Amino acid sequence: MESPVGALLSSTRPRDSKKARFRREMDKGLCRDTNPTAAVKMLPTFVRSTPDGTEQGEFLALDLGGTNFRVLLVKVKASGKQEVEMEDQIYAIPEHLMKGSGSELFDHIADCLANFMEKLGIKDKKLPLGFTFSFPCQQTKLDESVLLSWTKGFKSSGVEGKDVVSLLKKAIKKRGDLDIDILAVINDTVGTMMTCGYDDHLCEIGLIVGTGTNACYMEQMRNLEVLDGDEGRMCVNTEWGAFGDDGALEDLRTEIDREIDAGSLNPGKQLFEKMISGMYMGELVRLILVRMTKEKLLFNGKTTAELLTTGSFNTSYIYAIENDKLVCVYSYTEGTFERITSFLKASEVSQCMKDEESLASTEKVLRGLGLDPSADDCIATQRVCQIVSTRAAHLCAATLVAVLRQIRDNKAAEKLRTTIGVDGSVYKNHPQFSRRLHKMVRRLVPDCDVRFLQSQCGSGKGAAMVTAVAYRVAAQHAERQSILDTLRLSRKQLLEVKTRMSEEMVRGLSNQTHEQSSVKMLPTYVRSTPDGTEHGDFLALDLGGSSFRVLLVRVRSGKRHIVDMHHKIYSIPQEIMQGTGEKLRLFSHIEYCIADFLEYMGMRGASLPLGFTFSFPCHQSKLDQGILLKWTKGFKASGCEGQDVVMLLKDAVRRRQEQRLYSELLPSDRASHPISKGAPSLTLRRKLISAACIRDLVLSVITQSS
Repeated sequence: MESPVGALLSSTRPRDSKKARFRREMDKGLCRDTNPTAAVKMLPTFVRSTPDGTEQGEFLALDLGGTNFRVLLVKVKASGKQEVEMEDQIYAIPEHLMKGSGSELFDHIADCLANFMEKLGIKDKKLPLGFTFSFPCQQTKLDESVLLSWTKGFKSSGVEGKDVVSLLKKAIKKRGDLDIDILAVINDTVGTMMTCGYDDHLCEIGLIVGTGTNACYMEQMRNLEVLDGDEGRMCVNTEWGAFGDDGALEDLRTEIDREIDAGSLNPGKQLFEKMISGMYMGELVRLILVRMTKEKLLFNGKTTAELLTTGSFNTSYIYAIENDKLVCVYSYTEGTFERITSFLKASEVSQCMKDEESLASTEKVLRGLGLDPSADDCIATQRVCQIVSTRAAHLCAATLVAVLRQIRDNKAAEKLRTTIGVDGSVYKNHPQFSRRLHKMVRRLVPDCDVRFLQSQCGSGKGAAMVTAVAYRVAAQHAERQSILDTLRLSRKQLLEVKTRMSEEMVRGLSNQTHEQSSVKMLPTYVRSTPDGTEHGDFLALDLGGSSFRVLLVRVRSGKRHIVDMHHKIYSIPQEIMQGTGEKLRLFSHIEYCIADFLEYMGMRGASLPLGFTFSFPCHQSKLDQGILLKWTKGFKASGCEGQDVVMLLKDAVRRRQEQRLYSELLPSDRASHPISKGAPSLTLRRKLISAACIRDLVLSVITQSS
């Protein structure tokens, strides 16, 4: 059987399959159909904007995500210098409240909030508050968040499945001496992203590696199928601590991982978090040391009560131990150390010289557990710590790379430039974790330019910034609404408009008041609608703007009423639309386009009825006559207002036929047939008659417009 340390070593090696697995889990969480069964929930946060520098005011923030929580007063100044002033205080949460009644927990939070405000002399102020609640939640609004499950050692009853904002409001109201407006509830990862985003506008990922672990990022709304709408972006809380809860990581989990899970408060849940986070890292090391001692590879096979006590090896011990510096050599020592390094897959690791001074912290930790360690024991313990923390950094890197790939694909960018805001005790306090994480991320995504920005103010400032943004957006929305309200009509006003319109329609229909009416009610001479028996081929002209269409419409009657249409769009140059004295040019251009369309359709010389849609104010006295009253839509061609547009089009057709006749026929006729003065030749007379017939035929088609 492979040793527990060997198994851990193998899982520290970078594998593309890890990031590919997480990318698949992300897709499941984003998809509406697979989200209910997805382990990685990809929860919408309803945070859709980052600070733009115009935010200002005073904001309260609560930051709850572990055994301590912070209350903050954040003052944001819109001076263009991005100035933020903060005052904060840390309060403890006793263990009996972490595992007791939910109402008592929130009463304690409200009491601490009141204590903080009283100390600052702001208890009488009404201030907006942002609530960082760093546990898996389902949000339906920015200020509504339902707890899905407790993590990080919390087990307060009566909270899971409830809106935590409502519970906090209830606790505040119970006190009766605070006036707080809770505008936003966010996750600590969102708070970290917003905090770092205030300093670096390219920050679009938030990462926490501390007591727990999680990440968020800005996702395109079009990919977030669990919500309606596809415009813009929204921050998604991945809740990646649950990665593997569906078995996706079973081949990477070791016996030690399973032992950790079995002894936890939530067996089978948050399996990825239990492989990475600070809450479990120390216990992983302790269990490995116990296993190795029982196999007589450490401490001469002698355990102690302290070493066998769950939770006795604090994660902070790993930080101290990995701070010890060893001098590495390439020769093996003899005895116990050789056997230990063999157990740790010595072929893959360099050997280290036993320097008692460089192992001082390690020795201190082990003696604190009642052990009497040798130099070999200290070196082996340090190596175990290194393996556990390196695995955590590499697993974290692999999942982070999947998020980076998603963002890069969303932007269709060859090379992504982005910033990751990071917070958490492991990232901040472990001497090597951040370096290992950065190195592995850059190794796995060489096509991404990634900057890591450590949050200096915690996620509490981020909650205040989300609240400030929400406050700013609300103010902007109110301002927009005040403008839009002037355009919004009441039911009473709409009924008044209906009455006025009815009166104008009556005036327009009346012979006595028609001239004075603003609503002219002009007759169109269209007296019937289609009854289904129509058939044939028809031309149509549609003029109503800077471009117009010529159409061929083929109507077939029968059991199935079929209408086929072919069309071509033509533009009207600006100089023709607005030219002075250009009526001839405008309608000549229209006639030319009609001829071009017939040529295009292979129907030159065809005789078809034509209907003319002329979308300008006209007065009609019959179906095929329209007197233009005035130009609109940017048209100003003079000489057209007061004229019959059908007649103008007929004149354009006649001019074209006459021009074609005299430019094409006369020169060739004179060249081939000398004639006497005043007596056209027989050939010319025949051609003149033919041209006249063609002209009359075209004019007849226009006259039949319907």
